[in-house]
Amino acid sequence: MGVVLRTVRAMAPCSRAAVASATGLNKTTVSSLVSDLISRGLVRETGVTPEHRVGRPGVMLDLDDSSMTAIGVEVNVDYLSVVAVDLLTHDLLTRHVPFDARSAGPDECVRQIAATVRETMDGPELSGRTVVGVSLAVPGLIDTATGTVRRAPNLGWVEVPLRDLVRALLPAPGLPVQVDNDANLGALAEYLTGSFARTPDLVYLTGEVGIGAGLVTGGELLRGAGGFAGEIGHVPLTEEGPACACGRRGCLEALAGIDPILREAVPDRVPDRVLSASDITALVAVAVERATAGDATAVDAFERAGTWLGRGVAMLANVVNPRVVVLGGYFVPMGPWLLPNCRATASANVFAPDAGGSRVELSSLGLSAAARGGAAAMVHALDAGLLPLPAPRVHAG
Repeated sequence: MGVVLRTVRAMAPCSRAAVASATGLNKTTVSSLVSDLISRGLVRETGVTPEHRVGRPGVMLDLDDSSMTAIGVEVNVDYLSVVAVDLLTHDLLTRHVPFDARSAGPDECVRQIAATVRETMDGPELSGRTVVGVSLAVPGLIDTATGTVRRAPNLGWVEVPLRDLVRALLPAPGLPVQVDNDANLGALAEYLTGSFARTPDLVYLTGEVGIGAGLVTGGELLRGAGGFAGEIGHVPLTEEGPACACGRRGCLEALAGIDPILREAVPDRVPDRVLSASDITALVAVAVERATAGDATAVDAFERAGTWLGRGVAMLANVVNPRVVVLGGYFVPMGPWLLPNCRATASANVFAPDAGGSRVELSSLGLSAAARGGAAAMVHALDAGLLPLPAPRVHAG
């Protein structure tokens, strides 16, 4: 059934005969499978359209974008981001919820995540839709097979079985829940829906308290042997640098993460404590406002961060040679001051001529990239037969 669903997605609008031709299945089998998909709310008939062939025109098929939804939630240090999409991965809902996940601890985070998912499922935007699955994006090392957060330094989490804990608090028994790294899902969102969609070799850098890299090579996520690829934020760039949340010194995110940037950009406004969600939101706005007005302290802080980012980008470009490196999160509003130094430093430190054809750009997806990628990942998992299909709908009469 999955092959028929994937074929309809790729070819729609298309006839049953076209699906049979593309899949190699006989027409009777295709007709039966299509009827099943229609009964489950995954495919719909869109009317009769002539095809360029001899004989009777076929009834055309398309994905049913009215019945299903997938939900993506990003859990970051200072916020939860929620995106719900239909089967065409078009947005149905986008929410940004300030939340101090770092201070709350794992138990309270699990309760807040589950409550946010329940509110989303019960909201008017998803009325009448079946939720095919929920994706959770977390900044850390994730065992995707078990949905366990192995280590998330900026959240203070170690060995948190997030998938099982959240699923136990959701109203639908057996609802598929997946957990993945935020940078991986951000990269997937950029590849599927961003300004550089379908660029087969792409890197996405999260611009948050932490810095992670999602790597797309040949159109596929590069996960590494243990699934932990892309932790560029914890590569030490200088032995004399500041302490990092991971316990080392001089890591990229200790030099160019949002926390050190703000402490240098607006030192008179930063409290002498761990920054809260409301702190970060307010301080980013102040720092950008000051830089726009020409404040030298803010501008210098952004430019220094851009230089460090350029060092990290150069490492990635030398190893995986992406066509584009996309800066996301809070790097986007800081882009006018970050980008020049980032690009110049990267270019100067990439071995291949012309930086190997790599360029550095800003994301158009804002703070919702990872949640958006997670929702899209659930839709594609459904296509691939990795999720249970919704039950056939029962019609009265």
